[in-house]
Amino acid sequence: MSTHPPRGNLSAARIAARVLEALARGERIHTAVVVEASDQALVGRRRWWSSRRLNGGTLGSRSLDEAVAGKLRSLFPPHQSTAALSRRFAFGEGRWARIYLELHGPPAKLVIVGAGHIAIPLARIGAMLGLRVEVLDDRPEFAAAERFPDAHAVRVIDFCDPFAATRPGPADHVVLVTRGHSFDYECLVRLLRMSSPPGYIGMIGSRRRVRATHEQLRREGFSTDDLLRVRAPVGLDLGGQTPAEIAVAVAAEIILFHSGGTGKPLVEKERVVERFFGEG
Repeated sequence: MSTHPPRGNLSAARIAARVLEALARGERIHTAVVVEASDQALVGRRRWWSSRRLNGGTLGSRSLDEAVAGKLRSLFPPHQSTAALSRRFAFGEGRWARIYLELHGPPAKLVIVGAGHIAIPLARIGAMLGLRVEVLDDRPEFAAAERFPDAHAVRVIDFCDPFAATRPGPADHVVLVTRGHSFDYECLVRLLRMSSPPGYIGMIGSRRRVRATHEQLRREGFSTDDLLRVRAPVGLDLGGQTPAEIAVAVAAEIILFHSGGTGKPLVEKERVVERFFGEG
């Protein structure tokens, strides 16, 4: 059996080059290769799609290309940065192909706005979760790299344009732990007006602070749906009070947000004792 790619097909080396180019530009790229098919001539065909809406190659059939492209968004949620899977696609009458798909992208970001006590453990946990952590604050003495050794970037900002140096996208997370609701408001206005806002927006604060911020947003014309995109107060109700405990509660909600768990204690979900060792 020949190890050469089908004539006119993209080679594995060329696909790898496209992946490296996309990653250097901070883009997501999907690659696909036919591993089985009803038509053996399609096996080995390769194609790629980038987040810049560029693509190259072909899986050997326009209808197959379109079938795979139409499923990419549902197969690879926006928060994922790397993943691989195989799926069987039907295209045309009696035709099918099994496609091996890979997603390559930069790590999702965790942008922490506010470099106070909660930000320190939250940055550490975020890095442990594989997120690219950025910490922003307008106070140079707080936004100091030595305070956040696990962060990819620590920036001194102006709250008039807090995200000037970083643009969080749909795969990213922004957590507002600023020192006042006026700063929260400035951040939320810009986040909610982004054409592709971050998938996760969280804001710490008391019920009074959250209400005051939301009231100000409503006066600016933001809808209830806009307000519901902000997870405020942020975090799961774990009962913690210390900065580290609050950081764990926020990180736990981020995991829950993406993984779709119940948030219940596993002992209550599985009920091993009641199911297997109960009376009778």
